[in-house]
Amino acid sequence: MPDATLSSRWQKRLARLFAGDDLILEPAALLAYGYDNSQRRASPLAVAFPRSTEQVAELAALCSEAGLPLTCRGRGTGTAGAAVPVAGGIVVSFERMNRILELDPANRLARVEPGVSNLELQQAAGELGFFWPPDPTSAAVCTVGGNLACNAAGPRAVKYGTCRENTLGLVAVTGEGRVLHTGVRTTKGVVGYDLTRLIIGSEGTLAVITEATLRLVPLPGARATLQALYRDVHAAARAVSAIMALPVTPSALEFMDGNALRMVRDFADPGLPQAAGALLMIELEESRPALEAAVETVTGAASVEGCLEVSAASDRAQVERLWRTRKALSPALRNVAPKKINEDVVVPVSRIPDLIGGLEEMGRRHGIAIVNFGHAGNGNIHVNLLIDPGDPAQREAADRCLDELFDLVLELGGTLSGEHGIGLVKRQFVDREIDAPTLELMRAIKQQFDPAGILNPGKALP
Repeated sequence: MPDATLSSRWQKRLARLFAGDDLILEPAALLAYGYDNSQRRASPLAVAFPRSTEQVAELAALCSEAGLPLTCRGRGTGTAGAAVPVAGGIVVSFERMNRILELDPANRLARVEPGVSNLELQQAAGELGFFWPPDPTSAAVCTVGGNLACNAAGPRAVKYGTCRENTLGLVAVTGEGRVLHTGVRTTKGVVGYDLTRLIIGSEGTLAVITEATLRLVPLPGARATLQALYRDVHAAARAVSAIMALPVTPSALEFMDGNALRMVRDFADPGLPQAAGALLMIELEESRPALEAAVETVTGAASVEGCLEVSAASDRAQVERLWRTRKALSPALRNVAPKKINEDVVVPVSRIPDLIGGLEEMGRRHGIAIVNFGHAGNGNIHVNLLIDPGDPAQREAADRCLDELFDLVLELGGTLSGEHGIGLVKRQFVDREIDAPTLELMRAIKQQFDPAGILNPGKALP
């Protein structure tokens, strides 16, 4: 474990590497870099703001020599605690490595530094008629580096894939300070092992990403928005299965359960019928000539037994009206339970009703209100436990509920996280999903990338 304070020797070495306000050592100023959206906190010994890959490499080499933990940080929007410096040490913040280095529409790629926000990239690519498919809810503030670290995706993953499918190559720094160049600038390439996909989603435990070459996709010719209401979650799940069996793939297929709809009604009544027990928001992105047929096909598949209505937007105002219910959910949740627990789990699409049914039973048994919504097209459901963590009884009930939830997810053939990552909050559950020989190999890989164990210690692996 590192010392509780940073010796004057190491302070001087850091100050030589990071001039002026590119280094923070004052305890009060460090507090802002000790937490993320997981509600976990810890204080680093220093915060460094690199401006180049070479600086990051020198910093990693220094930390390896000193035995100082090194934790990477984008904008702190993660919910799993991956950016919390639980072992102290140095936080490396990429706020000042925020350049779009290249936009190449002819080869459909962008090259960016990790501190670029998702929205900044989307706007710059959009001016050229392209976009980068990963679109987390926090896109306005989250960084590309943070997206890559957690393999964050968002609604569009159902059609276009996650960060792993949309990243061509990386520049990254190992725990010893070695600079790696992974991947290619082409959409095909099989030379060597695929270190790009290995580093993406590793939450800064294998290497520090300092540059990414990203795959861009042309903006769709046209988009349609549908809202489908159902009597219950079972009908909605049947509709999801029917839609995902079509040759037409939605660009978004979002789900809200009955508890979510009741909460939205109480917060800001969007005019939904009382009989609605589940909702699907469906977006289609196609060429303009193909869009009308796609809407007809998806509407037919969505109209299963138990469907109350399917509404299609004909203009921008109607699109906004249809999305109003979904957009009202987050503020409604914050209003009722500002410190709620938010987990993201994934099950096969056909097992969504079993997951929701199990959660309803858990909520009743443990006395916890549970609200579920998420990306139904790939079975990625966000499970929200509406508790006050400051109440020991509620916290204990929530812990029991989470323990049962993760067992249920694995029984249904699912996985413990779809896009939020493991970080701190799910670390103790990882060995339920991954067997001992596989974990042993993962630890050996970690050792090769980070022999001194300085990169984001205490995260990801149990």
